[in-house]
Amino acid sequence: MKAPRPRLLFISPSFLFPANTGGRIRTTNVLRGLRGGAFEVTLSGPATAEQRQQWQTQIGTLCDRFEAWAPAAALPRWTRAVDLCRSIPVNVAADRTAAAMQAVRGLLARERFDVVVFDFVHAAVLRPERVDAATVCFTHNVEAEIFARHATQAGNPLMRGIWADQHRKMVRFEREQLRRFTTVVAVSARDAAWFGAQYALPGVETIPTGVDLDYFAWQEPPPVDDAHPPHVVFTGSMDWAANVDGMVHFAAEVWPRVRAARPNARLTIVGRDPPATLTQLAKASAGVSCTGFVPDVRPFVHDAHVFVIPLRVGGGTRIKAFEAMAMGCPVVSTAIGIEGLDVAPDEHYLLRDGATEQAAGVLELLGEPALRLALSRRARACVEQRFGHRVAAQAFEQICLRAVRRHAVARPSLAEAVA
Repeated sequence: MKAPRPRLLFISPSFLFPANTGGRIRTTNVLRGLRGGAFEVTLSGPATAEQRQQWQTQIGTLCDRFEAWAPAAALPRWTRAVDLCRSIPVNVAADRTAAAMQAVRGLLARERFDVVVFDFVHAAVLRPERVDAATVCFTHNVEAEIFARHATQAGNPLMRGIWADQHRKMVRFEREQLRRFTTVVAVSARDAAWFGAQYALPGVETIPTGVDLDYFAWQEPPPVDDAHPPHVVFTGSMDWAANVDGMVHFAAEVWPRVRAARPNARLTIVGRDPPATLTQLAKASAGVSCTGFVPDVRPFVHDAHVFVIPLRVGGGTRIKAFEAMAMGCPVVSTAIGIEGLDVAPDEHYLLRDGATEQAAGVLELLGEPALRLALSRRARACVEQRFGHRVAAQAFEQICLRAVRRHAVARPSLAEAVA
């Protein structure tokens, strides 16, 4: 008689659809790859009745069962100021809702799981003191590092102080929480090394950053001509501070240098909820537009000649880089924008830091069609060979199986089931 599959509970602190952020894209790709594999997968997260109905089909591709809790009501912005005074980081405090804590604790009390995955370190705030299962934390970034970089880049002394305080709180929270898990999963070897060096975490596991190669199909970059005037694009969630910082700096400091050499060049910033600071800057800048939310980024990327990632703060890895490479749009990135991705400068993308260097990289690609095509082809080949989302999902599954085995040393029957 065949032993039942081990049971995996995946706890997400946010609803995963639409999958329009790097974290959601990575998580849904991993879950989709786990579905039907070694584990019986239960997904638990916040969802309204309307969301469950609207996204029912897509949710079914991620898990065998979905257990929802009621999302917290939207709170006034002033409550964020109160959260700044708490002992835990502000983004962690936002995830610690009564409904979420009750749902997670109730599910773990009623049912037995072999491994429990917490998505993002923030979700650890929902973890009970004792969990009778292997536990895995799926980290998408080094959160403390993001706060430290914001503190460095902030021009306002008050904001520098706020970011520095949040950094101290996140170092403490991240270090204490990650040490409680059977296994910590990082999205790059760099992040894994950081956790080992800064938090003394032994044996952090890594998965590659994966991209859906069928969805993000390759197209040859368009020519630069009268029918296709120079077009530069950025895609990303514009309610994320790191993206806003990068694009405000790019539009203010880099773009005027590009337009001085290419007066008909266009810059399109694609992403939901751009703040007023960015939309106002776009309106005041020649050739710059913000789309807001779009259901599909692919037409914008395929129409562009250059994809820019001008990030100055951030952590983890940028899925947008691999999506652009998969689609064939040549990339110009800062070191932080490409950080943690195992690709080579001048072979798969152009590495350019500083306003003058970024502008020069963009202009170089706009002026050299042979370089655009060569980067496009080499980057797509690299992503195909090493970074398909199925590879990432398979690696994640094996990590979870190893976590179960370690936890099951004293439970031989379970060890045999996952052998």
